[in-house]
Amino acid sequence: QAQLVESGGGLVQAGGSLRLSCAASGRTFSNYAMGWFRQVPGNERDFVANINWSGGRTYYADSVKGRFTISRDDAKNTLYLQMNSLKPEDTAVYYCAASTNGDYSGSYLHAPWYNYWGQGTQVTVSS
Repeated sequence: QAQLVESGGGLVQAGGSLRLSCAASGRTFSNYAMGWFRQVPGNERDFVANINWSGGRTYYADSVKGRFTISRDDAKNTLYLQMNSLKPEDTAVYYCAASTNGDYSGSYLHAPWYNYWGQGTQVTVSS
């Protein structure tokens, strides 16, 4: 059974850093594009970052550019999100996602583009 499990969330002071991990099991995700989304109560699940299947291309929401870095280690079947200079506005549940979709016309910015999802990890940034 294919699963994605996020970890690394927690409480951090504004300006601090946090590294999220997404461990995949049940299958290899080396041929899948992967991404991170985040969601706060009452809001839609918003795009944060995406990395293509080879790891050679990355995409970020404007709100996190320059602060967050997405990466993958296919040997470990793991996706990462390094978050620096955290702001209270970054507080959300963060979700890992994977997709067999290779169309980068823009749909990767939206949740339905992804086939697999983790259950999320809470990130809370205090000031």
